[in-house]
Amino acid sequence: MGRRRRREDERQLHGVLVLNKPSGPTSTDCLNRIKRELGQPIIGHAGTLDPLASGVLVVLLGKATRLATHLLGARKTYQGALRLGLATDTYDIQGKVVEERPCEGLDPEEIRRAVLDWKGTSLQEVPAYSAAKHQGRPLYELARAGEEVPVKEKDVTVYTAEALMVQPPEVAFRVACSAGTYVRSLVHSLGKRLGCGATMTALTREESEPFSLGQAHGLEEILSDPEGFGARVLPIAEVLKGWLQVELGPDEAKGVRNGMRIPVAPDLAKSASPGVKALLSEAGEPLALAEARPLEGRLKWVILRGLF
Repeated sequence: MGRRRRREDERQLHGVLVLNKPSGPTSTDCLNRIKRELGQPIIGHAGTLDPLASGVLVVLLGKATRLATHLLGARKTYQGALRLGLATDTYDIQGKVVEERPCEGLDPEEIRRAVLDWKGTSLQEVPAYSAAKHQGRPLYELARAGEEVPVKEKDVTVYTAEALMVQPPEVAFRVACSAGTYVRSLVHSLGKRLGCGATMTALTREESEPFSLGQAHGLEEILSDPEGFGARVLPIAEVLKGWLQVELGPDEAKGVRNGMRIPVAPDLAKSASPGVKALLSEAGEPLALAEARPLEGRLKWVILRGLF
């Protein structure tokens, strides 16, 4: 047992894999295959995708799972498609059809304006068929059991929205939004506004900042080449380039490893900006994500997440 555990530990990588999730399987399905077939017991992600959706799924391996809470809130960009005149219980094409209406008379410019009107910050109704929880149970579990699903709302922000193609009943769009936005709910609300119903038929996540589809690797490509897996994983130090970085001397680095709240160097204390920083050793080894906070009369590094 001990030898097998050591072999598993040796296979465990530490970094970020930008996966191009295929449409069909759940995000968990994809992670479980990587975990099982490539020997990665410590694995997570920075924002799930619905089964219908494809595109960027940020997979966290080993110590990189400690970055999850700091990557989950990243801005997302999607390209998608919808069909007017059709409504389903899940708000996407995989659901049960609940209503069909004619939409031939709709003005294409009115449709474009309805897409543009997604832009802004608003309360969004969480779909009944979603992983959001009520009293510890996923809403989709309640919906499938025929139980009453409470109406839940959340604040979301749509930064940009555009109609790429309008040929009723088909519409293609691109939207950039805050983490946790249900794009299929945006589609559903558009259908209600136009009075004909609408259902999402396709969705691709193009970006989960700072990662993009151009960096992503296909699931079967990854699984069919175990020897090349490591080369596809971004090291934690590479990922941390998106944060402001602070290099620590040997004594300071030792203090961080020992869980101490070490003082911020005087030259940094004078110009320290608020927000999360990445602390690195002189050799470039990731040590922690930290914030400078006033403690005991001086600025000290408060460790938010150790990375060593």
